[in-house]
Amino acid sequence: MKQFYSSLALILILCGCQRSELDVCLQEHYKGKLVIKGICMNYVIELVEGNLDEDLYVTQWVDEFTGKKYQNVFALGSVCNFPDRIEEGDLFEFVLKNKTENCAVCEAYRPVPNKSLSIHLCD
Repeated sequence: MKQFYSSLALILILCGCQRSELDVCLQEHYKGKLVIKGICMNYVIELVEGNLDEDLYVTQWVDEFTGKKYQNVFALGSVCNFPDRIEEGDLFEFVLKNKTENCAVCEAYRPVPNKSLSIHLCD
């Protein structure tokens, strides 16, 4: 019986964490579009929808490789957990993350905006 209650407590704790993340995605989330899927996770995301503080992203940016102009963009700061399935042009919903990630990433250069955000995708 003791093992049952321990298992039940663990399940409730895990469900609580997932529920909390779900609640955040349901309430305060943003819509983004991957506009550049560059080498070594040098990704550029356009803010498509949501009231994000303008100090957190670049309102106008020109890609020095292509000369193409972008509006309301930021570099991906959370490179460790961004899913491979997202391709250029794909739309997705996300929330901001406060955690700093540490993972190995190659150092090849690809221009990105000078502001980056760590994000978590809402599935």
